[in-house]
Amino acid sequence: MDAISIALIGDYDPQVTAHQAIPVALGMIAEQTGRDVQYQWLPTDQILADTSLDHFDGFWCVPASPYKSEAGALRAIRFAREQQRPFLGTCGGFQHAVLEFSRNVLGWADAEHGETSPESERAVLTPLTCSLVETVDSIDLVPGSLIAKAYETPEIREGYRCRYGVNPQFERELFKHRLQAVGHDSAGDLRAIELRDHRFFVATLFQPERAALIGQMPPLVRAFVEACVVPRR
Repeated sequence: MDAISIALIGDYDPQVTAHQAIPVALGMIAEQTGRDVQYQWLPTDQILADTSLDHFDGFWCVPASPYKSEAGALRAIRFAREQQRPFLGTCGGFQHAVLEFSRNVLGWADAEHGETSPESERAVLTPLTCSLVETVDSIDLVPGSLIAKAYETPEIREGYRCRYGVNPQFERELFKHRLQAVGHDSAGDLRAIELRDHRFFVATLFQPERAALIGQMPPLVRAFVEACVVPRR
């Protein structure tokens, strides 16, 4: 059985809970599925214009932004989107997936992340009304979505460590085309997105990988790994 190679887009920090959880989650899935799951951390400041990414089967943009290089993170996300490679974004990965789509698909060259450019007129990501730091909440999933299929239920509970989400001012324009809103919390706020024309492009503001630290296999991470098994187009 061939190995699966996954790129972890982000700047590894052993103090970050999600960074502790991700290898555990991938190891758990490898053990339970019998697959050889290999991963490599890709520091964002080392993802340059000439960096080869083609050998990776999937890309996971991980929490703990702002990243050292926003451009590096966006470069890898764009590669995954355009080359139809399975993509998972969690927390900061969700935010940067939205930013990459805004700039490179919608053509909003002035789109910015409110954490690093708070004065921008087109900050597509802005502070949440209520900060989601070490909180757990329910999320309603759109039936038939990739994430709903992964969890096999329309309602889930997941944990967060996040302060930024999609700016409501731009939400309508963001979701007029290929980007889909597929998960909302108990207050009706957006918490998960997917790309309609991509075989697996899912991003969540919550951190499903944390379940691995209490011995539970994260269904969404398993679905991502399984998508990486499918031969490339």
